[in-house]
Amino acid sequence: MLTKNINFKNFKSKKNNIKIKKNFKFLLKENNAVLKSLSSSYKDSFSKKTIAKFKRYSHIRVIGMGGSILGTEAIKNFLKNKIKKNFYFINNLKPIINSNYKNKDYVNIIVSKSGNTLETISNSNIIINNKDKNIFITEDKKSYLYSLAENLKAEIVHHNDFIGGRYSVLSEVGMLPAELMGLNVRKFRQLNNLIKNQKFINELVTNVNNTLYFIKKKKLN
Repeated sequence: MLTKNINFKNFKSKKNNIKIKKNFKFLLKENNAVLKSLSSSYKDSFSKKTIAKFKRYSHIRVIGMGGSILGTEAIKNFLKNKIKKNFYFINNLKPIINSNYKNKDYVNIIVSKSGNTLETISNSNIIINNKDKNIFITEDKKSYLYSLAENLKAEIVHHNDFIGGRYSVLSEVGMLPAELMGLNVRKFRQLNNLIKNQKFINELVTNVNNTLYFIKKKKLN
């Protein structure tokens, strides 16, 4: 048979790879807003003045849920040897409050894109006290947390509405805490360099293709 030594699965995979690569290049040319947040051209909505105001604090609590906090926690865990400050992550309804630092001055970073995340609201109401310094990262629109920030005369940093929580680690959500950790945020946004690397593109396309294959397989089962 003429088709004896042809692996049709690999042939199909290669065909899909070409299609995915074409779509990815189209997204890059389209100036996709989410992809732009991964590149060095992204402009944060917080200023150097804001960072300078809070940089002296050694005890920082990050309050949020899901994508609003997980990326920041990953940065802290991955680069913990370079971070000298104490960071605490409040991401459930049973927050662990370290009593050893009860009388310390805290900066609270409260993160919720909508400003109406119930768990984040509950923890904010329990944890924040009058002597704390507070930074709210939320959309520029009226919400419970936006109003709370105004009442507390807290710093408000606007969360761009086009970036979902799960994609937000390289936006204000992750980079403001990273600045307070003493890290160089310019080293995080490397999309510009990565897309010049053909090996990276090939691996990205293959991973996307494999993911789509397993999703399709799961649906069939």
